[in-house]
Amino acid sequence: MPLPRRPFTRLLLVLFALLMLAAAGLRLHWKPLAGDAARTGGAMLLAPMVGVVDTCIATPEASPSAGTLAQGCTGEQGSAAALVESTLRQLQPTQPPEGTGYPLGYTLPVPLLQLFKAQGGDWVIDEERVQRVARTVHESARPLILYLFATHFSSHAPIEEALARDPGNVAQTRDGPLPVDSYHGDPLYPWTVARTDNSLTERRVQAAQALLSAVCALSDEDLRKIRGVTLLGELQQMFPHFETGMGFDLPYRVSDYSPTSVAGFRAYLRAQFGDVAKLNAAVGARYASFDEVVPPSRDIRSEPLTRYTEHMDSWAHGVLPISGWVWVPGRKDLWVQVYRNGGFLGRVKVNQGRQDVLQARPEFGSADVGWRLDMDFRELPPGLHRISAMLELAPGRLVPLGEREIAIMDEHQRTPQPQPPSRQPLPTPVAAPEGMQGHLDVPLQLQSYYYNPLAPFWLAYRRQQVAQYLQFFDRVVAQSCLRQTPRYTHQILPQANPGWDENKFAVGSTLRTQGDLRLGVSLYGNASYDADLAQWLGKSGQHAYGITEFHPLRAMDAAELGRTLQMHARRGAKFLSFFLEPYWEGAPVTRAHNAFSLDPQNPQFGSAPLYEAMRQVLGGAPAGASGR
Repeated sequence: MPLPRRPFTRLLLVLFALLMLAAAGLRLHWKPLAGDAARTGGAMLLAPMVGVVDTCIATPEASPSAGTLAQGCTGEQGSAAALVESTLRQLQPTQPPEGTGYPLGYTLPVPLLQLFKAQGGDWVIDEERVQRVARTVHESARPLILYLFATHFSSHAPIEEALARDPGNVAQTRDGPLPVDSYHGDPLYPWTVARTDNSLTERRVQAAQALLSAVCALSDEDLRKIRGVTLLGELQQMFPHFETGMGFDLPYRVSDYSPTSVAGFRAYLRAQFGDVAKLNAAVGARYASFDEVVPPSRDIRSEPLTRYTEHMDSWAHGVLPISGWVWVPGRKDLWVQVYRNGGFLGRVKVNQGRQDVLQARPEFGSADVGWRLDMDFRELPPGLHRISAMLELAPGRLVPLGEREIAIMDEHQRTPQPQPPSRQPLPTPVAAPEGMQGHLDVPLQLQSYYYNPLAPFWLAYRRQQVAQYLQFFDRVVAQSCLRQTPRYTHQILPQANPGWDENKFAVGSTLRTQGDLRLGVSLYGNASYDADLAQWLGKSGQHAYGITEFHPLRAMDAAELGRTLQMHARRGAKFLSFFLEPYWEGAPVTRAHNAFSLDPQNPQFGSAPLYEAMRQVLGGAPAGASGR
């Protein structure tokens, strides 16, 4: 999820001058527990992402009339340390006994493109902003995660518009460069990952090096506070209509089809096969050379093809999703069995998040009603195949959820014929329990599917582009004094949403540890507390991963939240971050709040109860007992 929009609002806090002294005192008030480094070396750090950028770091200048908070944040000696401490004191008013609980630090987000200012017809580093970041690290005694943020979600930096006017910075679909999009009303920039020799990458690197230079000028004691660095944010391939286009709808449009990317794909195939004859044998084509290959981009259903290998859609790689939702009053341990032509295909747990279903059926009380099974159809004979889904109430007791007939097609588009049923008929169904509701969403009735053998190579190359861009940026950080500090990705997990086409994002290669670059991932909904997924994260992260954004999207009490945190700590999570609204002197800072912030005043997604649960996990008394 993106960093929320942060308008540069001035805080008109009419406070006495003595509060300024109190603010300065807050910077040094928190002290590490005795033996903290040894005690927390293996402990998972709770590192909430406190919204301090707009209030302190990116504020243009100090103003005597803006109150003591703004005075402390800005100017030649400004930093966000006092605001960080004031906010964390709301969450954990008193330190727990030594040797208990999780260490509480913070995530310091640094929007790299916000570190530029216009000067003399060019863009130069705003050294004052850079120093505010470094002073924040110095003046707060808390451990932190340093988040180098520079992705498609706008940081409202003036340089973004200038960079977007350069076609070399923008991702391209087959129809050309993508226009600037929007996400919940904010600009969204479709930056490319197909190249690193463009002005966008140059500016990202310039800002990162300036920041790292300032941070590296700090003392060793300060540098030891930095427990990890997360890179760029949700880096991915782009597609049109980002806010609503994450699913499997046609027409299919993804990036990147720029000349650089086309040339890169040909080089990728040449490296994979060496000889074009081997490529032809693998994909059933007759290319005279690798230079004749074009990335697949056309839909055989509605467009003429020169070669069959030009076909592309969400299923051209040979896998289609079968998914839906089901709810039974009082039941959580539900499974769905899927059959093809009467033969058993697979069994999946009903536990995936469907916020759309919960919104339409709030009486369910949970979004964890979704299920999905991915079916490989590459070896299936062309023809009509019948897909059946059945809810498993108990062994041998199955309730029908729906049936669909689908058409597996070949390149000749022959009229599909019904396929013979399995020798073993479908199990005899039983009556649905009282109150049960459910639906088989996909596939659609008589949906056609075409397998293009070139498509998996194209998707693999797009994943490689994302991974290589991250590795390029990781090398920038590794050349600094933070080379020994753990570095993490900050990636989305698209497969956690059953309605999303994960191949559009092309982040699969980054969802595992890559050499020195560790796995960092944002977990929302059931992905944040699912035990099977936590086990997978531990393996993909080689037992050392980071949770860059955390929100269960539902209320939890302290006991359940504590079990969830413990589960991730056991699996290898080194830190866990969540959005947190800033507080100054016990009052929330006036700003545009993030809908996903854990906050006592946020009624969305169970955020207020989650904040209270986190307070109790951290050793705080219930809100009523503390007078709040």
